Amino acid sequence: MRPRPPRYGETVAEENYRRTRQHLIRGVVALGLVVLSGVLWYRFREGWSWLDATYMAVITLSTVGFGEINPLSPAGRLFTIALIMMGVGVIAYILNNFTEAIVQGYFQAGFRLIKRRKFMESLQDHYIICGFGRTGRQVAMEFAAEAISFIVVDSADEAIQLAQQQGYPTFRGDATQDQVMLQVGVQRARCLVAALPSDAENLYIVLSAKTLSPEIRTIARASSEEAMLKLQRGGADVVVSPYITGGKRMAAAALRPQVVNFLDGILTGTERTVYVEEFVLAPEVCPVVGKTLAEAQVGSQSGALILAIRRVEGALIVGPSADTRLYPDDMIICMGNADQLRRLSQIFSPIQR
Repeated sequence: MRPRPPRYGETVAEENYRRTRQHLIRGVVALGLVVLSGVLWYRFREGWSWLDATYMAVITLSTVGFGEINPLSPAGRLFTIALIMMGVGVIAYILNNFTEAIVQGYFQAGFRLIKRRKFMESLQDHYIICGFGRTGRQVAMEFAAEAISFIVVDSADEAIQLAQQQGYPTFRGDATQDQVMLQVGVQRARCLVAALPSDAENLYIVLSAKTLSPEIRTIARASSEEAMLKLQRGGADVVVSPYITGGKRMAAAALRPQVVNFLDGILTGTERTVYVEEFVLAPEVCPVVGKTLAEAQVGSQSGALILAIRRVEGALIVGPSADTRLYPDDMIICMGNADQLRRLSQIFSPIQR
């Protein structure tokens, strides 16, 4: 019989562990039924007490070589022969599966599976990367550099193995399926990145994620302008085309190379000294809501530079002045080093998006 493919999120070894565990459970149940049949026979057909019947069934199946504790009828001896054969067969079945599990390392795979499930249940406010191709790998590298909690979802064993080699948490499965999205905690996730090479699959992922978690932020990859429009209509918050974005960046690098180098240095990479960050002013925890930048003394206390403020209705204020007033749910876009942004975070007590 051809073995079934592994379930979503399981490696071949983990699937083998699961099947071996099922075989062991069936073997133990079968052994219990054999013992029970022996006890019932000796009790009701031979007329022994419950203790004698149980003792006889156990010593018979254990093949310790003890003699009959009470005389057996001819039918009872024939039954005892059959009982021994059934018991030896069931015990051999259990030992064979147990030995195979130890030799093949299925129990270790099972422990990894249990650990992974606990990890999935512990995921909270995390990011989901669907697809570990060239785009997904780059996204994962940036998330890892920022120490962001994320998980990689892909249906290809090669992609999952590559992600695991780089130390990323993974889940093997089809990201277009609701079952997979639920298993990776889409309802508790902060953001989802659909980075598969197929525009149709990315659209399915966005639709699935938005259906299961309407508040989740979704970012999708598109290969054409038409696909970008469809993904936007499908509910994607941000749609990025590597070809269009790459062309624009190449043109900018040709026309304004120093500007591009500067922006690259503050937006990506692990060796940055200057960062650009965004904060959302939550009215229930932010003490500077309702004040102007001058009254809040944001710049003088933190040393960070306020680049822009986006109002909740969408208006963008670039280079705000000291008289600019801060309102609830404003998004503040700032630039500074790590210490400056940390002090700014303490001033705002923000909820980061």
